[in-house]
Amino acid sequence: MKKIILLLMLAFSAFFSQAQTVTLKAGDAAPDFKLKNVDNKEVSFASFPKAKGFIVVFTCNTCPYAVAYEQRIIDLDNKFRPQGYPVIAINPNDPEAQPEDTFVKMQDLAKQKKYPFPYLFDAGQKVTDQFGAKRTPHIFIVSKTAKGNVVEYVGAIDNDPEGTKTEKIKYAEDVITSLKNNQKPAITQTKEIGCTVKRKAKA
Repeated sequence: MKKIILLLMLAFSAFFSQAQTVTLKAGDAAPDFKLKNVDNKEVSFASFPKAKGFIVVFTCNTCPYAVAYEQRIIDLDNKFRPQGYPVIAINPNDPEAQPEDTFVKMQDLAKQKKYPFPYLFDAGQKVTDQFGAKRTPHIFIVSKTAKGNVVEYVGAIDNDPEGTKTEKIKYAEDVITSLKNNQKPAITQTKEIGCTVKRKAKA
């Protein structure tokens, strides 16, 4: 009985922490960060001085949805980095809660999959909380403006998490196409699809 109560308390704690996280929305300022990349160098928005904006993706090693979107994230970077919109991937999971998301495991995956983009470790989940990322993957498309970095879109990469649709709505691509044409995106928010961010249990 005590074990059941403890499990319920842990589940409630995880749910409550997720519920308390406020997700950024279109028009909000995108907080800058400086996080360690898998090559042991620190990366921030300033690491891309020629960028017009950024595709910030909170993703991980382990979630089946993150795995399913892995190649699509690589494709986004390959397509839009040359056009000024590089991918910046951030792992939001606490490695104590998900041992397969340690920094070393991240390095292994990035090397195995030949990630063309930085894959950053968010120690303490500070940046995860600043953006309000709740799932993996959870995407934030950011514009670089005269007033600073501004969120333009938040949500899912597309409407096909299973990868089975012959015709899909490519939210991320459509948003960046609009931004490149100096237009506001028609869609600025969709429901994020993926596993919840893994947090260690509070003592």
